[in-house]
Amino acid sequence: MLYQKTSGLSLCVVMLLVFYGCASKHDSYSYRSRGGATMAAPDGSGPINDSPAMHKATMRPYTIDGVTYTPTMVSVGDTFSGISSWYGKDFHGKKTSNGEVYNMYDMTAAHKTLPMNTMLKVTNLKNNKSIIVRVNDRGPFVGTRIIDLSYTAATRIDLVANGTGPVGIEVLGFAGVVAPAGAPKESVVETDYFIQIGAFRSKDGATRFAQSNMNVNNRYNAVVKEGTFENKPMYRVWLKGFGSEAEASDFIAKGPFKGSFIVRE
Repeated sequence: MLYQKTSGLSLCVVMLLVFYGCASKHDSYSYRSRGGATMAAPDGSGPINDSPAMHKATMRPYTIDGVTYTPTMVSVGDTFSGISSWYGKDFHGKKTSNGEVYNMYDMTAAHKTLPMNTMLKVTNLKNNKSIIVRVNDRGPFVGTRIIDLSYTAATRIDLVANGTGPVGIEVLGFAGVVAPAGAPKESVVETDYFIQIGAFRSKDGATRFAQSNMNVNNRYNAVVKEGTFENKPMYRVWLKGFGSEAEASDFIAKGPFKGSFIVRE
């Protein structure tokens, strides 16, 4: 008999996550990776759902059993460790959080906050066996578990018998593609959230201010947004690159720009 974890929640955050907030025509999303289309899975298991709309929806904060999870920015080379579990036949054929159909024989995984289609190397720390999986679901929502592997993925690193086990995780790439060795470090980030750090009547003034605030904290970049105020041109300077509203709020709280505030395009 297959071991089944008891939460039963990995696939319950299904179309709610996929479509939550998609009706807002004012939102924007920058998916900095190879993506934006339906493509073949790297293991030949079937098509990958990979589009800006899907990423915008699944990178929004969500709440399960009173706990709010905020999907976050990650980069190739980032590492994590914790307890892995797995899920199998009870969910086979059901929708995953990114809109795909779960196949317990594919090399996929569920994670609470990593961007969809992130490629991960997962190592069983008890025997050093490793696999590569693609995130296409949210979960697990049990205790301190950090990842749910598909049945086949868990089988290949001898995790099925015990049900759970300690693992190490390394980010290898995005959009279902493992980044080539030596490639520039790549990141995925939601950019619905900006911070306004200035407003100018002069376009030249706004441009100079934006240029002086490029690569803030080696992460955020300034852009100029043209608009009007009281029927006159107004040039607003926004910082982009924030992975969540919480990240933007923390940045403001540190006080580098007096009077700054969060905006959404």
